[in-house]
Amino acid sequence: MNPRILVVEDEAAIRLALSGLLRREGYDVEQAESGEPAIARLRSDAFDLVLTDLALGAGPSGMDVLRAARELQPETPVVMITAHGSEKIAVEAMKAGASDYVPKPFDNDEIRLVLRRALERTRLERENRILRERIDRDWRFENLIGSGAAMAQVFETVRKVAETDLTVLVRGESGTGKELVAQALHQRSSRRARPFVAVNCAAISRELVESELFGHEKGAFTGADARRVGKFESAHGGTIFLDEIGDMPPATQAKVLRVLQERKLERVGGNRPVEVDVRVVAATHRDLEREVRASGFREDLYYRLKVVEVELPALRERPEDIPALVNHFLEELARRLGRPKMPLAPDALARLARHPWPGNVRELRNVVEQAAVLTAGDAIQESDLRLPAEAAGDTPVPSSADAAGEQKRTFSAAKREAVADFERSYLLSALRANGGNVSRTAAAIGMVRQSLQQKIRELGLRAELESEGLRDADDE
Repeated sequence: MNPRILVVEDEAAIRLALSGLLRREGYDVEQAESGEPAIARLRSDAFDLVLTDLALGAGPSGMDVLRAARELQPETPVVMITAHGSEKIAVEAMKAGASDYVPKPFDNDEIRLVLRRALERTRLERENRILRERIDRDWRFENLIGSGAAMAQVFETVRKVAETDLTVLVRGESGTGKELVAQALHQRSSRRARPFVAVNCAAISRELVESELFGHEKGAFTGADARRVGKFESAHGGTIFLDEIGDMPPATQAKVLRVLQERKLERVGGNRPVEVDVRVVAATHRDLEREVRASGFREDLYYRLKVVEVELPALRERPEDIPALVNHFLEELARRLGRPKMPLAPDALARLARHPWPGNVRELRNVVEQAAVLTAGDAIQESDLRLPAEAAGDTPVPSSADAAGEQKRTFSAAKREAVADFERSYLLSALRANGGNVSRTAAAIGMVRQSLQQKIRELGLRAELESEGLRDADDE
């Protein structure tokens, strides 16, 4: 479809000349001779761009048209036409949201360039927004990110139990994002307006853990100079997240069990029950079943916690999520530092794909953020990643040489396939964000254009892009 432009100009000769010029350029043009009908058209019809004179005679001014457009059609760019010597007002219009301005007298080439630039900028912003929405829809659930089957199962479980008050046990290795699951459960529950209180049971000394959880009365022990409210009371009406509950001392486990059963607690040094209304989400990286068998964890508490279980996969088990996670971390870092997002070169992404990530998502975040801050170039390269040197072989040497060779071949094939999947997902996202334009995409990700074209051919991306209506103008 041709872009639709609303021309607002009170001088008939200029309005007709502009409309004729723009129609010859292939635009669909609508006209308004003053501010009032222009604002009415903005209420009733959608436009891709508004071109308005700043001075429109009696009635609403060009600034009024600008303000109406920003309110009624916030994604539609507005280009102002200003009289000679009114640059100061034009700057005010830019501050108010105008995309650009053209001072009188202007020539046709200038109008063509300014409008083309405004439409292109808006198109890219819209495509980036659509891409972000697609990532949010397909890969993100609250602050959890993932597109594979394992994470889809996590998302589905959270959706089903979030609105209930059921106790949830989240399991997974350190760094997999167990607290993010707890936060998602809280944010999707009816308790979202009340506190979310996180407690790392492994980080509290055994002497203080009960005071931290249940509070204490004045004089309960040396140094207890005043009554203190514990974490359970602080979370009243909301959610308490007991992280690394497998490290909790057995004596404290018994008291937590009582809170779960009776919804009451006693502060340390107190003898009056205190009622608490909390939803409990617990997490651990330990094998609780083995701990129960070894009498290191109470069996009755284990079954109280394991009403609903969520198993978070290790990052090495969901490599397809690495591109989305990296993109999220880089965008988050750019917002935090107030600077443009650092692009990631394909060789760096491939290196991230090959790393086993013993520290899981937490380790990935640290590596990516460190590389983005310390790199001296315009894009993160493989050499910028602070990762240990890769082992010469893919697998440990087994007892049988034949089995070792077969295992190595199988692993190598799987690794090549995983890297190709990474590259495909990463390059498709970058190309979509740049409207399929190879030159812009290459510049954005720090890659030579010819190398990107070769990758597009190798991965068969052009057909997929063209099926989405994205063609490279440089190839036409």
